Amino acid sequence: MTTPPPAVEMRGITKRFGSLVANDRVDFTLDRGQIHALLGENGAGKTTLMRILYGLYHADAGDISVGGQSAVIRSPRDAIALRIGMVTQHFALVPPLTVTENVVLGHNQGVRLKLEDAHRRVSEAAERYGVDVQPRALVKDLSVGERQRVEILKALYRDARVLILDEPTAVLVPQEVEQLFDALRRLRDDGLSVVFISHKLREVMSITDRVTVLRGGQLAGSVQTSETTPAEMARMMVGRTTFGMPSLDEASSTQPAARAVLRLDGVTAVDNKGLPALKGITLDVYGGEIMGLAGVSGNGQSELAQVLEGTRLCTTGTITVAGQDVSGADPDRIMKAGVGRIPEDRHASVVPEMTVAQNMALEHLGEYTSNGSLNRRQMRAHAEKLIAEYQIKARPDDRIRTLSGGNMQKVILARVMERNPKVIIVSQPTRGLDIGATEYVRSRLLEQRQRGAAILLISEDLDEILELSDRVAVIYEGEIQGILPRTEADPERLGLLMAGAKDSPQWA
Repeated sequence: MTTPPPAVEMRGITKRFGSLVANDRVDFTLDRGQIHALLGENGAGKTTLMRILYGLYHADAGDISVGGQSAVIRSPRDAIALRIGMVTQHFALVPPLTVTENVVLGHNQGVRLKLEDAHRRVSEAAERYGVDVQPRALVKDLSVGERQRVEILKALYRDARVLILDEPTAVLVPQEVEQLFDALRRLRDDGLSVVFISHKLREVMSITDRVTVLRGGQLAGSVQTSETTPAEMARMMVGRTTFGMPSLDEASSTQPAARAVLRLDGVTAVDNKGLPALKGITLDVYGGEIMGLAGVSGNGQSELAQVLEGTRLCTTGTITVAGQDVSGADPDRIMKAGVGRIPEDRHASVVPEMTVAQNMALEHLGEYTSNGSLNRRQMRAHAEKLIAEYQIKARPDDRIRTLSGGNMQKVILARVMERNPKVIIVSQPTRGLDIGATEYVRSRLLEQRQRGAAILLISEDLDEILELSDRVAVIYEGEIQGILPRTEADPERLGLLMAGAKDSPQWA
């Protein structure tokens, strides 16, 4: 009995963007009926490689075969014809249309759509593939997890036998992750081949059969998942032995302060459309603790961070920092009260055309000004000190826009943490960062906790919340659903709260 050819074979794939070599002679083999993880730090080339397979990019060199046959893929249309589908992090759905209309959109080849027949066909396809969707539902009314299932069904409806998933769990609650994994296992058993792009090593160990790691655009290794460990995968990703992701378990214990340093009492605020975004938020954060705020994106986290940073007005309620009322205060007054701010959009927190030294001094220019003139020598010396202390790969006179995401985040951390703030509001601190930068950022947050700072950690990465937080609050539609000590904050319970279930009683 002959072995069937691989579902996909990519040989010697090279892709350049100007002087940058994104893929350098990369080999990748995906077998039939296999879930294959593609791992690597940011910029390692994994998404570029899959965009080449889906026809969004064209390789400068190399060969692709699909099902044992040589393939030329110039566009997604070619990929779809070869039964390859791709679901990206940003869904390509039309919100006002039904699930059925989104699934068949562009697939009925100009034939007038008979909606009832289409509903029936989509329902049959959903049942056949084990993908739980409601064909008649409007996409705009669906949760993020339900929208993702529509995207997967859309690919399968086009008879895809290879499915590329780019960071598929980034916006899902734990229950939705399990539903996704159950569906993928059923599809794999039916012969579907899946490429699973992720940075969550725990999930890779749980769902995949094989792992391929890229580093610096080159192949770092390919192994059976059962024959490797998270530590070994991390070593392949970064090219060195990592010491494990910093967590509260390894941090030195601190005794939280007896009184709350940051106190929110009945805080409300509206969003940019004038609709309620925060609905009576009451929360205490103590010195020497990290309070994690968990929730699915869009449930008021951004507005809460903005209120605490002074960039959005709270309409009612009070906010106090070490007993000082800062309700409605501007960013300057909040900073002077002892609040350090690390916003979720690091690019919006810096001035791209300014130098690293200028950005480090940006919030305290008065300290470097004498008789209306900036003391550039003093500013440069200050930057050199922080660059060394925070291991930033940059020079004081480099424009900050030239830095990697990890080094830009280190600049912001240095700017905030050198002031030893009483309270730190940190939003999505490791979003988009590779494993090395993530490790560094987390260790710095734990240092600040040890120092006695009160830290509110807003993150959509549930692993991060669970690993760093002393207590976890869950926000849903602008309300706090429950507050749990970390010993009781398991993924299943948090997932229910993130989906809108009330926790009773509420711990504080």
